[in-house]
Amino acid sequence: MAQALNRALRDAMAEDESVLVFGEDVGPLGGVFRITDGLTETFGANRCFDTPLAESGIMGMAVGLAMNGMRPVVEMQFDAFAYPAFEQVVSHVAKMRNRTRGRVTLPMVIRIPYAGGIGGVEHHCDSSESYYAHTPGLHVVAPATVADAYTLLREAIASPDPVVFLEPKKLYWSKEEVEIPAGGPGIGRAVVRREGADATLIAYGPSVPVAMAAAEIAAQEGRGLQVVDVRSIVPFDDETVCRAVRSTGRAVVVAEASGFASVSSEIVARVTERCFHSLAAPIRRVAGFDIPYPPPKLEHYHLPGVDRVLDAVDDLQWEDA
Repeated sequence: MAQALNRALRDAMAEDESVLVFGEDVGPLGGVFRITDGLTETFGANRCFDTPLAESGIMGMAVGLAMNGMRPVVEMQFDAFAYPAFEQVVSHVAKMRNRTRGRVTLPMVIRIPYAGGIGGVEHHCDSSESYYAHTPGLHVVAPATVADAYTLLREAIASPDPVVFLEPKKLYWSKEEVEIPAGGPGIGRAVVRREGADATLIAYGPSVPVAMAAAEIAAQEGRGLQVVDVRSIVPFDDETVCRAVRSTGRAVVVAEASGFASVSSEIVARVTERCFHSLAAPIRRVAGFDIPYPPPKLEHYHLPGVDRVLDAVDDLQWEDA
């Protein structure tokens, strides 16, 4: 996935000279996760460069550049490092189109390595998607596959609107043998990753592989679990998700973020409102606990795992089937 993201940045910069990449250590070092490796060497220090350790300054500079015809792609080095820039995101990035009645757009991408699974110390792992999803004016996406990492990032860079691009840290080293995709389903579309007739697992980003692993184990036990990859948190694809849930009548939402007032709770609400008469059981959630993100040695208790997903599936009132 890291190589796919690098290739997406490289291809976008080669095709459009207005695309700039900047952030902390993204220049000659290539970023903490080496996502920007080689970009400064190839495109020069004017197009891929390091910034001071000041996230609000990074975001403010991106706003000014986007207002003046550039397409900045900024990196917040870790998810919890991005909070000093949050005021800029809420007050300016998300509101500029509305504030100017559409006369000024901000075609920019905010890349955020996010979520857990790497044993990161405090401030290096968090699940911050709900903050951005709750902010009208932003698109929020989270790839779960190597192919989607490439296509979603290319689509995000090409978008006329600001996109928060959440990169699951634990999937940076995931591997797929894929050709460079010519295109994907697009921002705003979910996809069914696995078919199944008994229940639907709904997940995004780092939780998709967990859902796929749970479905594989369930299949060995004779139960068919369908897996839907949300991909695009905002805009949300009600059509694909609800069609999948109606086809099985049972659903479990899987997400790393704490469950209260979260993306997972919004998915449950949307699906319940639209699919109520098709449901054979209440929708279950498997989410992180409502606690500050735990230290590395306790991380595995906090993150949704296959066992917790299968327990939730078992709780879907199968006696009524």
